[in-house]
Amino acid sequence: MGFIGLGVMGQPMALNLARAGTHLVVWNRTPARCEPLREAGAEVAGSPAEVFKRARTVILMLADGAAIDSALGRGTPDFGANVAGRTIVHMGTTSPGYSRGLEADVRTAGGGYVEAPVSGSRKPAEAGRLVAMLAGERAAVEAVRPLLRPMCHEAFTCGPVPSALLMKLSVNLFLITMVTGLTEAFHFADRHGLDRAQFLEVLDAGPMASGVSRMKAPKLLARDFAVQAAARDVLMNNQLIADAARASGIASPLLDVCHALFGEAVALGHGQADMVAVLHALEARTAGQAP
Repeated sequence: MGFIGLGVMGQPMALNLARAGTHLVVWNRTPARCEPLREAGAEVAGSPAEVFKRARTVILMLADGAAIDSALGRGTPDFGANVAGRTIVHMGTTSPGYSRGLEADVRTAGGGYVEAPVSGSRKPAEAGRLVAMLAGERAAVEAVRPLLRPMCHEAFTCGPVPSALLMKLSVNLFLITMVTGLTEAFHFADRHGLDRAQFLEVLDAGPMASGVSRMKAPKLLARDFAVQAAARDVLMNNQLIADAARASGIASPLLDVCHALFGEAVALGHGQADMVAVLHALEARTAGQAP
């Protein structure tokens, strides 16, 4: 199997595959990110084309459509050679329209295509506890499903492309609004002089507690902005959801407020920080200093 894209999510995902005994060939634009995979027994390719030559199924965990197109050689004569007779598994987050077009091009070139975005951030990725959403032709989906087990504890078949990405965007809408609400509540308690640790205890004892609150609330208390899911990536996801909502005439008022706040957090220089860095945007608004 091939794996291209060893970023915040891709590296722990690929490591789980390698540690489970999967024969893996990997490539990343920044070569240093490959070293933990080499130590885990994976082979490191010198280029994306080498990955395609050596693997029949190739997972792409890349930042955006431009990075995917570059790795695949899409739009060049190399594209057909890279994808023909192979199954391309798109596990990143792009627009549904992009994925639909990519599937058409891959299939025209004689390849198979599975859309397989995941729900979860760095910690679940490290623990192999991601949730996969799968879309594509049934035979290709069923062939790929067992390959994802070292990375994902659940996998749901959502239908044809781009149903999996639309499901991922639906889940992300809830995540974004939930974490933004948690952060605003924390900011409200803080500015009223309440015991912030006690606020977290009250939250954790009640029905609003969740895996997300238990992961993010301690980060707020400690002002720990080490990245699990970067604010810049959340803003990108927010834009994708907003675009999909506008294209379908769907109202998204909560998302739109979050979109503005994450845009402000990134403008304040916190794009590389964890998504709880949206706290900086709230603090700036309270101080009358929003960008």
